[in-house]
Amino acid sequence: MAFMCATGKHRKPGRVKRTTAQAAGVAALTTTGVIGTLAASPAVAAGNPVDQTGLTPVLAATEDVAAQIDAQATAQQEAADRKAAEEAAAKAAAERAEEERVRAAREAERRRLNTFVAPIAHSYVSTAYQASSSLWSSGSHTGIDFHAASGTTVHSVGAGTVVATGWGGAYGNQVVIRMADGMYTQYGHLSSIGVTVGQQVEPGQQIGLSGATGNVTGPHLHFEARTTLDYGSDIDPVAYLRGHGVRI
Repeated sequence: MAFMCATGKHRKPGRVKRTTAQAAGVAALTTTGVIGTLAASPAVAAGNPVDQTGLTPVLAATEDVAAQIDAQATAQQEAADRKAAEEAAAKAAAERAEEERVRAAREAERRRLNTFVAPIAHSYVSTAYQASSSLWSSGSHTGIDFHAASGTTVHSVGAGTVVATGWGGAYGNQVVIRMADGMYTQYGHLSSIGVTVGQQVEPGQQIGLSGATGNVTGPHLHFEARTTLDYGSDIDPVAYLRGHGVRI
């Protein structure tokens, strides 16, 4: 007996097979992360059954997820931009503050170096510069004398470094300071010395007490301004002090 094969068009899959295939497609998309939130999507929950609408719910869910990703990316970028702007503003503020601190420090140092005072407060010059007398070996006064009773505070006239202290022969107990401007100032006939060699001193700082040590006829302060540490390099101390704003 011969068997006959059916001819004609194939039948389309039944409803069960279509539903199974579509469900498998949704599962595959969910597994790959395309519609990770498909089950929770209102569009899918409220839509028609899968076997009636095919992939329409999948496409709608995918678009919703893409929109959410775009919104999240935009928000993250905006947050990053705000953080970068805040960091840049903070850095600029810190730089301005540092510049202001440096400027203020430089200005304070400039004022310190340019500040000068009289070596004896509320006193006057009792013997002028280059006054003639047999009391001095050079025949003339190499500095100026400030009237001062023994024990009167003697100040450094400006900022500098102590380069000599101790007995100075005819000058008695003395202090010599190299000033910040390169000049040297000498303070003689002291009854006591309050600084040491190498010490940094500030304008108006006490360096000793006036007295009558050395070659003197009475207590006073002998003050000299020199271009070097050596004797004989003296200049007019009144002009030196007045040139730095000291009124004497």
